Formats: sequence, C-alpha cells, structure tokens
Amino acid sequence: MNVAVLVLAAVLVAMACVKADRIRAWRAGINPSAPEVPDGSFVLARVVLLTMAGFGVYTAIQGFGVSDDLSWSGGELTSAVRGATDDLDGFPYQVDQSDTPLYFDDFASLIEDKVTENGGSDAPETGVTADPSDTDTLAEAHLTITATGTDKTFCAHVLRTRSKKDDYIPPGAAGGDGTLVFSGYRLRVTSREGAC
Repeated sequence: MNVAVLVLAAVLVAMACVKADRIRAWRAGINPSAPEVPDGSFVLARVVLLTMAGFGVYTAIQGFGVSDDLSWSGGELTSAVRGATDDLDGFPYQVDQSDTPLYFDDFASLIEDKVTENGGSDAPETGVTADPSDTDTLAEAHLTITATGTDKTFCAHVLRTRSKKDDYIPPGAAGGDGTLVFSGYRLRVTSREGAC
C-alpha cells in the first residue's frame, strides 16, 4: 500500500511537470472550439498536484513507520529475549497450596510479557509467542519464543528452584502468624537461538 502511494505521488509530480503549451495543444486537438485556459489555472493545478504528491509521500513514510511498529525484526527479538532472560533469572515468586503461582498464569505468559517489555521503544507491544513443549512441568519448562515479522526463534529453559527465604506467611486474623504458607521459589532462566 505504501509503495502504491509513492508511485501515485510520482505520477502527480510528473503531471505537474507537463508544459502548459503541450496541454493546450492536446486540448485543441480534442476540442478545437474550447476556450483558452489561462496561465493562472496551470499554476494553480501545479500547486494542487505538488501538494497532493507531498501529502502522499508523507503518508507513505508514516505508513512505513507504522508497519515497522507492527512487526518485530530479528535484532529487536534477540535483544528482547536477552533482556527478558536477564530479568527472569533469579525471579522470586510464591505459589499457593495448589502449586499455582500467585503473580502469573504460566511460564509462557510470563515470558511473553517480559520479552514484550524488553522490546524497546521501536518494537511492537504485541506479537510475541512462547510455545511450551509437551513435556513441561511446573518445575521445568522449555518454551520456543517467536514473534511476528521475523523468522528468528529462541528456546528458553526455565527451571524453578525452592527458596525458603521467599516463603510468605500472611498475618492471621488475631494479628499473629497465620496458618497459610505461600511457598517461595526462584527461577533459573537461560535462552539460546533456535527452537526447543
């Protein structure tokens, strides 16, 4: 679409460059009895055509910027995965009695959010997918990270380790320690290029 707008802008510039005498001769060949077109009309037509061409170029450039913001490049994804890996390595969290993490739904959503967060200002805010492998457990997972716009893939390995110092015991109703214990864990995260 953006290329078509640039082509249209080039056609408008070419139309503005046609000499007035050539247009007058063409009009006289088609309709000899047509009234003469004044020079001011040609000046006005050139201004309108060049303005439209300039607006078309501006629109196309903005369109290229928007399409860049909608898709990931290989470099953006590489940088974002490295940043997410660094952020998540050593990440503390707690689980409830059913072993469900309190702060995120699953490792895939956690990694997708962290990669998007580390994408930088030019990267899109959507389009990242972390596909878990079939053998993943709550203790260990291998996720293939992809993003729209690039063929690059990364494999993230997530290993959860018990961390008693990160346990959380909410206060009880009487003000002392409660009976509920949220078990603490830390993540060990590594990543490499390629699918898992």
